[in-house]
Amino acid sequence: MAVTPHKPTTPARRGMTTQDLSKITAKKPLKSLLVVKKRINGRNNQGKITVRHRGGGTKKFYRLINFKQLDIEKATIEAIEYDPNRSARIARIKDQSDKYHYIIASTNMSVGQIITVGEKSAIEEGNRLPLKSIPAGSFIHGIELQQGRGAQIVRSAGAKAQLTSKDGDYAQVKLPSGEIRMININCMATIGSVGNEQHQNVKIGSAGRRRMQGRRPQVRGIVMNAVDHPHGGGDGGSHGVGRPPKTPWGKPALGYKSRRNKRTSKFIVKSRHQAKRK
Repeated sequence: MAVTPHKPTTPARRGMTTQDLSKITAKKPLKSLLVVKKRINGRNNQGKITVRHRGGGTKKFYRLINFKQLDIEKATIEAIEYDPNRSARIARIKDQSDKYHYIIASTNMSVGQIITVGEKSAIEEGNRLPLKSIPAGSFIHGIELQQGRGAQIVRSAGAKAQLTSKDGDYAQVKLPSGEIRMININCMATIGSVGNEQHQNVKIGSAGRRRMQGRRPQVRGIVMNAVDHPHGGGDGGSHGVGRPPKTPWGKPALGYKSRRNKRTSKFIVKSRHQAKRK
């Protein structure tokens, strides 16, 4: 099963589902690839809350993921593990020097599989190659935006991009959002899609489970007073009528262009907004 339901012993358990962990082959992570994850609870270096509704939750160790894989030529997958810090599964691999690494696990990765990294690698799922060596039409993930920076985009559960074409020094890649973007052909990418594709179908079910994830309660602006939120106030249930949605500080919440990275706009062939209109 993609997701595992619970017996309806309580109203919360009735609608609750959990991830299917049948493909996970190792329960304990490798200690040499763990670091302590410090909690910031939505605060910046001045101690001020910059992201609301964060705090609490279970303690977690961060798994050191090798996004670059520059020191790997050939490696064997030894285990598929659960990572509490991301939606995707991770694979523990041993390279040609008997060193261990964690990488993002693709859909059909299995224990004992051999993966390779480099320009001459075979076009098989899990192998990592530069875009110039990948045939057009292939599905890829873990894509670099700048050569040598490591996987920067398409890393979440079930995500995949498609290499549509190559022209000169750039390749056109269709991202999961529908955006078509030009990326240098020397940037690396991994063949296949990210595993755990049913992650989006998991239902939280209860408020307590959300608290264990480090998410604190959120209060809708429409039920606040007018002094506390732009959506608040009003008599007779006329909240929000005739007013566009806004943030607590009065900024537009929907349809407001927030992109500021004009330096990379020239690489966007087709924006995700244009893709949604068609």
